[in-house]
Amino acid sequence: MAAFTERMVPVLVLWLAVCLSGSWAVDRGNFKTCDQSAFCKRQRALKPGQSPYRALLETMELTNTRLTLQLINDNNKVRLLLELYRLQGNMTRVKINELKPLKPRYEVPDVLIQEPPTEPLSLLSQDENGVVLSLGAESQRVIVSARPFRLDIMEGREVLMSLNSRGLLAFEHLRTRKDTFSYKVTSTVASVWDNIKWVFSSQADPETEKKEEADPANQAEEAVKEEEDKVEDGMWEETFKSHTDSKPNGPSSISLDFSLPGVEHVYGIPEHADALKLKTTDGGDPYRLYNLDVFQYELHNPMALYGAVPVMLAHNAQRTTGIFWLNAAETWVDISSNTAGKTVFGKMLDYVQGSSETPQTDVRWVSESGIIDVFIMLGPTPQDVFSQYASLTGTQAFPPLAALAYHQCRWNYNDQEDVQTVDAGFDQHDIPYDFIWLDIEHTDGKRYFTWDPHKFATPKDMLQGIMDKRRKMVAIVDPHIKVDSNYKIHNEIRSRSFYIKNKDGGDYEGWCWPGNAGYPDFTSPEMRTWWASMFAYDQYEGSMENLYTWNDMNEPSVFNGPEVTMHKDAVHGAWEHRDVHNLYGFYVQMATAEGLVQRSGGVERPFVLTRAFFAGSQRYGAVWTGDNAAEWEHLKISIPMCLSLSLVGISLCGADVGGFFKTPSSELLVRWYQTGAYQPFFRAHAHLDTPRREPWLFGPENTALIREAVRQRYALLPYWYQLFYHAYRTGHPVMRPLWVEYPQDLATFAMDDQFLLGRDLLVHPVTEEGARGITAYLPGKGEVWFDVHTFQKHNGAQNLYVPVTMSSIPVFQRGGSIIPRKVRVRRSSTCMEHDPYTLYVALSPQRAAEGELYIDDGHTFNFDKKREFLHRRLSFTNNILSSSNLAPGSQFSSQSWIERILILGASKPSKVTLKTADGQESQLEFEFDASMSVLTLRKPGMNVGADWTVVLQ
Repeated sequence: MAAFTERMVPVLVLWLAVCLSGSWAVDRGNFKTCDQSAFCKRQRALKPGQSPYRALLETMELTNTRLTLQLINDNNKVRLLLELYRLQGNMTRVKINELKPLKPRYEVPDVLIQEPPTEPLSLLSQDENGVVLSLGAESQRVIVSARPFRLDIMEGREVLMSLNSRGLLAFEHLRTRKDTFSYKVTSTVASVWDNIKWVFSSQADPETEKKEEADPANQAEEAVKEEEDKVEDGMWEETFKSHTDSKPNGPSSISLDFSLPGVEHVYGIPEHADALKLKTTDGGDPYRLYNLDVFQYELHNPMALYGAVPVMLAHNAQRTTGIFWLNAAETWVDISSNTAGKTVFGKMLDYVQGSSETPQTDVRWVSESGIIDVFIMLGPTPQDVFSQYASLTGTQAFPPLAALAYHQCRWNYNDQEDVQTVDAGFDQHDIPYDFIWLDIEHTDGKRYFTWDPHKFATPKDMLQGIMDKRRKMVAIVDPHIKVDSNYKIHNEIRSRSFYIKNKDGGDYEGWCWPGNAGYPDFTSPEMRTWWASMFAYDQYEGSMENLYTWNDMNEPSVFNGPEVTMHKDAVHGAWEHRDVHNLYGFYVQMATAEGLVQRSGGVERPFVLTRAFFAGSQRYGAVWTGDNAAEWEHLKISIPMCLSLSLVGISLCGADVGGFFKTPSSELLVRWYQTGAYQPFFRAHAHLDTPRREPWLFGPENTALIREAVRQRYALLPYWYQLFYHAYRTGHPVMRPLWVEYPQDLATFAMDDQFLLGRDLLVHPVTEEGARGITAYLPGKGEVWFDVHTFQKHNGAQNLYVPVTMSSIPVFQRGGSIIPRKVRVRRSSTCMEHDPYTLYVALSPQRAAEGELYIDDGHTFNFDKKREFLHRRLSFTNNILSSSNLAPGSQFSSQSWIERILILGASKPSKVTLKTADGQESQLEFEFDASMSVLTLRKPGMNVGADWTVVLQ
């Protein structure tokens, strides 16, 4: 019977999963709307108007680093404490909490990389209406208005941002529940006793009674009592479908509105399957941030998905700003705009008629619990905002070079023989790859950190086999742990009391892939330390140094839980799950990445893919867009989804190539490979029930097209690697919307079907079925762009129609840039380590260009700890191409050399001379293609680490 039950569990779980997936379509009924989320409904019922809050200026305290001030709600007399900080790097921090909460309210730990350094605040003026504080730089100041409370950040005479200008600050204070039987008994007894005391009191005369009624303290008490006696549906208990949330702390939600004058374009707050430019939410649901396992999500709506980064960027031609709302509870974001819905014609009419209305976007954030802790990033450039956010939450982890190559995955490769066959298939068809992946079926009955004893009996032999080809593997380790007394991981977690608890104090259990599962409490540092130790080679049996990790289902996914996730009244130490929900996946990836670092003694860089994420997740690895579908619209949406993540710090993003659900046509599959080859994380993945789709299974023509796309990726790896090095050092994104580099070009502000890689490559993938051509917008008045395949030169600031065939991937290199490639593509990136480089020098109209070359060992922290790397500046000006050292304090030697230089937009020289650092000169062979103005220098042969100049005469 036990064996039968064991066999039936996966069947039941799969049945439950399929039910939830609604036969390949999301069942919206599984997920709440704002109307079904009690706190969202309550908060949304508040309409813009006069705020009940005023600032009590007599309570103001100003030190060198912060201002504190009490706010009072005139409706209920509850006091809040406002803290205002001026931070280094042109940022302002605003914190609002209850002055005297009944118990502490949750403040998010571990996301900020340090307590942000402050700069002095100085008082410019003060009267009974408010105070004006200097923010230092360029006449920037904060105006705190008292009645009603409002905060304006100004520069000169221009308002950059206003807080509570629409009066939507709302703070549900913690209170004692008053509609319970025990409370009613207690309060009745107390009331009777008060009456008895009053009757017998010698002070009981009518005059005293009148005085007591007029006393403001009594009025305040009455107002609070009146407010707290109010009990609305969902304040102390809420039911969704068959699930009840007990809400022992009662209502605790918070809200604040921000007004952005002059702004029509806002971006960010991933993850949503929607356009890059965020839409207004009037008349629909707000954007929701609540990490959820959503099977085959719908496109173009504000429903929550797997991850949540509460960061929004606002942009116009003059300035870029950002808002970082540091709260890990369920959050909804409303966006409205005074220009929404106006056509271009309507806007022109306004202009002609002299309508003076300035465009404005209003944003309102609502969270279920915690405090208001918001960072206002004042730019002014997009790059400044990226640096400001990175200074708070850190930069993208610098991945091993191999992680930027191609990944082959499916649920599931059946056994070791299957892995070996697929691996050999890539060699047979001359397609490079670096990582092969194993999904949940590789384990012993969904017990993570184990291997199926029959299908994967000798994992080290398998890993050694792919290591011999200089390849790697990723195996899945999910955070739901099978409840099984014969399973070491479960026994250890239970014995150490590391599981999340239910509201009654027992271990919280729910259904996931193994059947009944416990959920480790990753918010506990002790739990994370223990989890990390499980990746040690002597703990994780069968693991080797070429095995890396994938954390899936870490929203967390609970098949039989409310909204397919954990009950909000589950308990993490002193806190409820509702307070920490959006942090769970962040902590799982953190602990896993730490485990991979520790197992190598701190030497090797980790690679960890996560599905759930939060602000700061960029520090720990990669993210993908989850369970997409083999549909053209899903291919298209992968671009804005990854661009949105890039804008909020997460650069290592990709989508399942080919689509996870359903079966792609060969045309869609080819187009997806061509798109994925130019997105940061490049992995093919597919569902258990789909037909096999290794790249060679669609006929020789399609195999050749896929091979070419993958080879283009490998040739560009030096450029990808240096972009990720810069992302690690600066926080600037790898994949960029065009407006980031062309911030004054209005045509780029809503564009999300093309993108830039760094500054220098523009990519417009073909994402339409049966396309015969695409129209690419080439930005930059006075600039030129070169087609990377034909070297054809095109002027900037134009829409260019490009005819396409099935082999076309429209990509353009910016005139004025130098991009390194390795054109000898081998079976894996590691096999190409010592291969030579080709430099592509694309000249600007001023006949100049510059670029970089970054090289290190590709996999350790030695670049950081020992400064072992090469960083070269490549420059072309006055007909001289030179390489100089950008990092004099660094040391690294490479065997690679420069084997070819292509200069695009060149004139024919009479001779070409190479001068090396030791003073030697030699003539270089060259070819000149007059029809395309391309000069090719063959076999210059200098080492990549050397100083040299090439002179064209």
